[in-house]
Amino acid sequence: MTGFLKKSLPHLFVFLGFIVISLAYFYPVLQGKEIFQSDIAQYIGMARQQNEFRAETGEEPYWTDAAFGGMPTYQLGANYPHNYIKEFDRALRFLPRPADYLFLYFIGLYILLLVLKIDYKLAFLGALAFGFSTYLIIILGVGHNAKAHAIAYMPWVLGGILLCFNRKYITGFILLALGMALEISANHFQMTFYLLLLVLVLGLVYLYDAFKKKELPHFFKAVGVMVVAVILAIGTNATNLLATKQYADFSTRGDTGLTITPEGAADKTEGLDYNYITEYSYGILESFNLFIPRFMGGSSAEDVGTESNIYQELLKMGASPMQARQFAQSAPTYWGDQPFVGAPAYIGATVIFLFVFALFLIRGRLKWWIVGGSLLALLLSWGKNFGFLTQFFIDYVPLYNKFRAVSSIQVILELCVPILAIVGLSRFLYSEENKEKKMHALKWASIIVGGLALVFLLFKSVLFSFSSDTDSAIIQQLGMDFLRALKEDRKAVFTSDTIRSLVLVVLVAGALWLYLQKKFSRNVVIVALGVLILFDLVVIDKRYVDSDDFVRSSVVNTPFQPNPADREIMKDNGHYRVFDLSGNPFNTARTSYFHNSVGGYHAAKPGRMQELYDFYLSQNNLQVLNMLNTKYFIIPTEEGVVAQQNPETNGNAWFVENVKLVQNANEELLGLKGLNTKKTAVVDSKFREYLSKTEFSTDSLANIELVSYQPNELKYRYSAENEQLALFSEIYYPHGWQAYVDGEEVPHFRANYVLRAMLVPAGEHEVTFKFEPQVVKTGSSIALASTGALALLIIGGIFYKMKRNRNTF
Repeated sequence: MTGFLKKSLPHLFVFLGFIVISLAYFYPVLQGKEIFQSDIAQYIGMARQQNEFRAETGEEPYWTDAAFGGMPTYQLGANYPHNYIKEFDRALRFLPRPADYLFLYFIGLYILLLVLKIDYKLAFLGALAFGFSTYLIIILGVGHNAKAHAIAYMPWVLGGILLCFNRKYITGFILLALGMALEISANHFQMTFYLLLLVLVLGLVYLYDAFKKKELPHFFKAVGVMVVAVILAIGTNATNLLATKQYADFSTRGDTGLTITPEGAADKTEGLDYNYITEYSYGILESFNLFIPRFMGGSSAEDVGTESNIYQELLKMGASPMQARQFAQSAPTYWGDQPFVGAPAYIGATVIFLFVFALFLIRGRLKWWIVGGSLLALLLSWGKNFGFLTQFFIDYVPLYNKFRAVSSIQVILELCVPILAIVGLSRFLYSEENKEKKMHALKWASIIVGGLALVFLLFKSVLFSFSSDTDSAIIQQLGMDFLRALKEDRKAVFTSDTIRSLVLVVLVAGALWLYLQKKFSRNVVIVALGVLILFDLVVIDKRYVDSDDFVRSSVVNTPFQPNPADREIMKDNGHYRVFDLSGNPFNTARTSYFHNSVGGYHAAKPGRMQELYDFYLSQNNLQVLNMLNTKYFIIPTEEGVVAQQNPETNGNAWFVENVKLVQNANEELLGLKGLNTKKTAVVDSKFREYLSKTEFSTDSLANIELVSYQPNELKYRYSAENEQLALFSEIYYPHGWQAYVDGEEVPHFRANYVLRAMLVPAGEHEVTFKFEPQVVKTGSSIALASTGALALLIIGGIFYKMKRNRNTF
């Protein structure tokens, strides 16, 4: 037991060190402040209705009316029964946000490096290099929490796989099962998909190696263990996966059957559009900002200071010092290919140098799966700039066309580069290889990396134009003299950061050389490299995420304040919708925070609502807005926004006089053009069986009204002398909504492309809609069984290892 404690003590200190460093970097959390994350503000707006319903009733609604006319909450933080892996995840994230995610970054890579048998001191160093990679800090600043969450668990998965391949089947099974379960629970399937691409590269390398060494039985045994672990990990997340798959088919990621665009071109296919997928494609030349942070100007809004050329030029143009300073604080120095960049994806000159250095020292499987995965990620991040590969993946690789922002696959680089860098450093410091080989690696790494920086520095004016495709707009607005000044500032930040990277390379190379000359001890060189890596990364990180981004908790928790229009609308306690014309209604959750909105903010909007917006709502088609029960518009004026009431809205439900049957989604959507939605319904012929007729007698006394409303249950009361076709201003979702007339279940169907419709009998009756998703019940049962099986296998494996260890001694 004493030996165990002695072995565990260094890891305990590392664990505490990660806590201290995470809190130190995000120190405002110790003052009760929170980081203001733009995406989280949008999430709070979208999720407010469901969170308040949960707090008031103790129930989970699984549906919200606050956005896009109504949608499931599966991707808005829904809580599921028996989701014990999520509780385990919450226990791991015990620090205040976002220090919790930084801590997870550290712990994840530390575990992986220990699996690779790296000394704990170097593993600690590698964890810091990974966690402080600029992109990983930036996504915390803007609120891409799910992305950060998924990235943090990637090393767990890789560690479990490597243990299995190294014949540590029990430990590998446990780490892989837990890591994969946590990875899936993070709920960022794009990141998980990228991880699986890396795992595929790793698997192919190990398969080839096993074939060469005639160890295929072991390879397939390890794969079998991994398959069981992954199946159980998937099972623990069954509810979320099944519900997400169900909603994905309904979203913009799925196929609504529409094959036309508002312009009439028949080019719409399943999945996302190529231009949308590749909008954020990394420039090939831009990739050098992994090594030099502001290689292409840094972010789209850099602070170049009062010594900058544009500051002086603005003063010449007649701007006040304050105006010039404000502009210089967000100068458009970025001259790359992407439409907007919040910060460069800087890995670190120190880490890049150690990565190249490791290429000369490391041989075998580890080197090739890391290099192969890194190269694949880099090529795919170029998107439309490396079009044939991107198009191949879109056409032939399953699920690839479901994700956008291809540049984000560089997270694989940000994971792989520090791993190989630290493994190479370990080989340099701990192996018995001859000094000449180490000196050879140091010499060539210095020539390649340092030489590259030197070439950029000496020949920058020859190699680069420092021009952007958007510069023509700058000329029109501010003139050619301003653009010349801006180019000089772009060149200045390029020069400054290139010198910085070159100096860091020289210092790292110098520290390694001094070790070879026995001027530095091993511990001294580790400390020296740790200081250099932290200085390298943290200084750049602080340019983009620092204490200024933290605000009082109340500001984060209430990100939107009501304006006069909101306050006027909220006097109406009825059930209705609001269409906000003060901005892009389909790109803001602000309206959803206060009202039931026609629009909203989500990466995967309901597909048919997006199409309805593209064809009609963006043109302010009043008949379509009426059928969505749009009672209020928020209108921008010179005096500010005002609320405008719509007296023509169709209300919560109404009876129509006739039905127009159509054959497909194209006809159904186009059928709304010029339609009087109060009198006529457009219905796809596949729902013909639910209609007894297509003409309904007019009943002047017939009426239907909403008498009770909750997000997951709506009750209507109606009176009619004859059978009627009722339309409801609620979004039709085929999975979970059940309709009842006087308590007896009845069918309902889709009308007007997005709405619910129902044939109701004559008389006075009550209609109830309840959201009772079977997918939650099924998924929860699978999750409970899978979690139980996983727990039993983990406990059994631990006892088996303990017993075997006792027998060994």
